[in-house]
Amino acid sequence: MFDTDARFILEPSPRETDDEVPRDPAAEPGDDGLLDAYSRAVAWIADTVGPAVVRVDTRRRHARGAGTGSGFVLSPDGLIITNAHVVAGAADIRLADAEGRTTDAHLIGVDGDTDVALIRANAARDLPTARLGDSKAMRRGQLVVAIGNPLGFESTVTAGVVSALGRSIRATTGRTIEDVIQTDAALNPGNSGGPLVSSLGEVIGVNTAIIPHAQGICFAVASNTASFVVSELIRHGRVRRAFIGVSAETAPIPRRHAFSAGLTQRTGALLGSVTLGGPASTGGLLRQDLVVALDGRPVTGVDDLIRLLDADRIGRTVTIDLLRLGRPKSFDVTPVERGALGRAG
Repeated sequence: MFDTDARFILEPSPRETDDEVPRDPAAEPGDDGLLDAYSRAVAWIADTVGPAVVRVDTRRRHARGAGTGSGFVLSPDGLIITNAHVVAGAADIRLADAEGRTTDAHLIGVDGDTDVALIRANAARDLPTARLGDSKAMRRGQLVVAIGNPLGFESTVTAGVVSALGRSIRATTGRTIEDVIQTDAALNPGNSGGPLVSSLGEVIGVNTAIIPHAQGICFAVASNTASFVVSELIRHGRVRRAFIGVSAETAPIPRRHAFSAGLTQRTGALLGSVTLGGPASTGGLLRQDLVVALDGRPVTGVDDLIRLLDADRIGRTVTIDLLRLGRPKSFDVTPVERGALGRAG
């Protein structure tokens, strides 16, 4: 995989050739047909995305021992997404693919606030890649598959469903990671940084956390958040963010409220808390306000709000449109750079 002279051609499996057209058991009556359709979907996802998943081994600068996580290849020249907590502070990073081929890697950038990191393989080209999908398009109950290296067991595949959307978890920096995907696809230490994949074969989350001693409660950073972070890391090596002092979750807009306000979008960003003395509080925003636009650009969820609060808006007054008790209102808010008022959300 990481040999600079290597070339990779994905061959169709025997079931995908024209020589044989198997009967579709899913079309047959009975539980066996339904189970086989599910099994074939999971196997197809594993075959499609599995070659792009790597093991990430690290050696720490100021700690004994080593760590192991997962990652997935984003571009053929060796850009790889993993978790920030997998590679932060690492003196050395080494990658291994499913066939055991290895290479060293170096860090491009880390964003501890979202637990996303970007690394590059030192000797790689024409690598199998995974494609980021639209996490906003996911619904509860949809099939998802996690691929990674839990507890050192390489290329492990687990399947489950999207248990919930719009969750919030605490990053190691203390900041709340918003719009997190909850799944019951089994995750264990070593899965961190690996992909959570939809039935379309698209990565819709970066597996990041479990709750110790819980059963089937696992979390992944949404792919839309990861995509924004990766673009910032590629451009700047870090993520500068405008800060207004709120926490939020993606929430539906009641149809009657959307109609009366002339909105065509179905969702917005519902404020869960507003930091006292922060820009949002000073500007007049309140808890339970439903943000629907920023500077005239639609806000259909938390990922939109995060993306729009970029470095260009630091110190510049922005107009936030929202629904308060169903009534449209607008407020002017002047974001500051994150860190100026501490670590609040």
